[in-house]
Amino acid sequence: MAQEIPIYQVDAFASAVFAGNPAAVCPLDAWLPDAVLQAIAAENNLSETAFFVKSGRAFDLRWFTPACEVDLCGHATLASAYVIATYLEPGCDEVRFNSRSGTLTVTRSDTWYTLDFPALPPERASDDDAVARALGAPPRELWTAMDLMAVFANEAEVRALKPDMARIAALETRGVIATAPGDSCDFVSRFFAPGAGIPEDPVTGSAHCILTPYWAKRLGKARLTARQISPRGGELRVEDRGRRVAISGQVAPYLEGRIRV
Repeated sequence: MAQEIPIYQVDAFASAVFAGNPAAVCPLDAWLPDAVLQAIAAENNLSETAFFVKSGRAFDLRWFTPACEVDLCGHATLASAYVIATYLEPGCDEVRFNSRSGTLTVTRSDTWYTLDFPALPPERASDDDAVARALGAPPRELWTAMDLMAVFANEAEVRALKPDMARIAALETRGVIATAPGDSCDFVSRFFAPGAGIPEDPVTGSAHCILTPYWAKRLGKARLTARQISPRGGELRVEDRGRRVAISGQVAPYLEGRIRV
């Protein structure tokens, strides 16, 4: 007999639908086999599908791209907190998740949700022609943490990039961040992860675990405004808190239904 699972699709880091990063969220009563979770994520064909199971006062949370499970995902965590605070536990202002990346909390203030994530300060990397060839332009600086981070001179250079996805997938990294000072915000970015089944991610919360400490140090301030300049685009507010970063965004609901597996 087929099992029915609730599914919600919301646009994270967006104040209205058709912007930000769409995520699917599936609350579960108990964990399904990993192969089934991966098949659901592949069927959804979004950059991330989040699954969670209630665990005491917290929730055990996992994230899957269409191709694999990942260790950390910002926008699907934001989306999961929105689903819990809106549909499952209406009115709650804080949600705690247990994840591969430790305990993650999300707090709500009016229409904004704030992720408390680990800071991942990058280390300077030597120039790499393979990265320049993959992105289609040489960055001014190259840094590394969970992802490679290529720093460009200005927003126009980041917008103009036409990356070679096969070359990026061949690099030994989860993904590649391209970033620069913003024209109307503190900094902008784009994120490419074809090896994880995501050629260009619309808005990448986890990349801001790397971006935030870098730009906070470079600009000399802890609170910054950011924009991911993918075709959909997304707005973020971030704060450097030392070992942690705060990543804030809004959420727009798009779809609610049930799937059968």
